[in-house]
Amino acid sequence: MSAPRRAAPRTLDDADLRILRVLQSEPALTVAEVGERVGLSHTPCWRRIKQMEEAGVIRGRAVLLDPDALGFEVSVFCLVRLTHHDEEALNAFEEAARRLPEILQCYSLAGENDYILRVLVRSVKEYEQVVKVSILHLPHVSHVQSNFALREVKNTLALPI
Repeated sequence: MSAPRRAAPRTLDDADLRILRVLQSEPALTVAEVGERVGLSHTPCWRRIKQMEEAGVIRGRAVLLDPDALGFEVSVFCLVRLTHHDEEALNAFEEAARRLPEILQCYSLAGENDYILRVLVRSVKEYEQVVKVSILHLPHVSHVQSNFALREVKNTLALPI
């Protein structure tokens, strides 16, 4: 699958940054409401938003759910080491990790470990099953170290713009 086609990048000005700040904090606002908050009429605001979407600056909008309210009380950070580090092994691991719904985030690392995964489950018992049945069977996994989060101190999607 190829990457989405993007328009040529352009320099973001102050009005663009104001739009992005408003959209980050209140993504459900209409274009007219965003424009009103940043001092632009509907059409120029719409144009700027469309240009930033086409350039890949705005990747989408999301509804944020409360994991605790839905029974997902256990958040685990898994440090993963692979047996091989060639391109084929890395691609196979990453593709398989993308398919597991319990893995919310996966980052490639430099250093002793190859990846860090954020896994969200309802219980420690469920996590044990995810590790035994899924994570340990991801391609080329040699070692998994689990770190259980005790409490979420900060979790934001807002970029510091």
